[in-house]
Amino acid sequence: MNSGKTIRIAAIPGDGVGQEVVAAGRMVLDALAEDSNGAFAFEWTEFPWGSDYYAQHGRMMAEGGLEQLRDFDAIYFGAVGWPTIPDHISLWGLRLAICQGFDQWANIRPVKFLPGVTSPMRKADDTELDWVVVRENSEGEYAGMGGRNLGGRPPGGEVAVQSAIFTEVGCERIMRFAFDLARTRTRKHVTSVTKSNAQQYGMVLWDDVFNRVAKDYPDVEVDSCLVDAMAARFILQPESLDVVVASNLHADILSDLGSAMAGSLGLAASANLNPERRTPSMFEPVHGSAPDIAGQGIANPIGAVGSAALMMEHLGFPAAAERLNKAIEGTTAAGVLPRDLGGNATTEEVTSAIIDNLQA
Repeated sequence: MNSGKTIRIAAIPGDGVGQEVVAAGRMVLDALAEDSNGAFAFEWTEFPWGSDYYAQHGRMMAEGGLEQLRDFDAIYFGAVGWPTIPDHISLWGLRLAICQGFDQWANIRPVKFLPGVTSPMRKADDTELDWVVVRENSEGEYAGMGGRNLGGRPPGGEVAVQSAIFTEVGCERIMRFAFDLARTRTRKHVTSVTKSNAQQYGMVLWDDVFNRVAKDYPDVEVDSCLVDAMAARFILQPESLDVVVASNLHADILSDLGSAMAGSLGLAASANLNPERRTPSMFEPVHGSAPDIAGQGIANPIGAVGSAALMMEHLGFPAAAERLNKAIEGTTAAGVLPRDLGGNATTEEVTSAIIDNLQA
């Protein structure tokens, strides 16, 4: 993007604390734009989709919602889910509808250990830890293939089939994405997460494609690890991790584990990317709608601001992304921590501190 660009962002705060952290992230981004010497500005359009919208209209997003979003430069998403609506309805009706409808097939979830944040991992006290989980975001276990049948049987006789879909195209493109990302990092190492000992079709295809693709990247070290062993490796040998590429389900679980190791799910940022840029990409914190603390002003905005940094990187403003990340680090290093990180700072106080650090 050129200097002076007006960046058109579709904001979808969604449910619960999503509304609070998107508002916080927007404040930080607007402050970033004001201090950019005219390099960029934001034009925001907010969409009221989510569980409240469902209660009024019987659907999570407006009919034709994808077409309304298509011409934006990016989507800034909060969270989805509320106790009054089954999770599979809220998730498939909004977030997954956007991810799959726009073929946002690459999901990036960095695991960052921030200064001033106490990790439950003793190893984090004296070991530099920094890795990123690359998640296949379009198929696998979340492909949505299957159904429920035989509901007319006596109680206990219904059958549900949920099929995991692995395609050679889907596996190859996410693996090449992971290898290309590894080439930009210091260690240049990719670990593939598999379960081919038990899933003899889909994950054997995953392994075959990984071994083939790896030959095109002789400068990148590789290894493969079964998902259960990888869960243990996250805890016992996190220093061995650099770029971790995994299927939709495996990466979803492992990335949450990584964020908990760093201190809280409230830290976790993510990007749902269409790398070819045929459609807008979507950026969101990982933590969910957190109904138990919604409306109390204590939600952690760091994951949302970190997601904004991923958005700026994707939009072609790496220096702005770096400023956002440094402002987050300055805030936590100064001890301005929300409750999920052991502090007592409110959402507003953390947001203000991040803005102050932007301008420092």
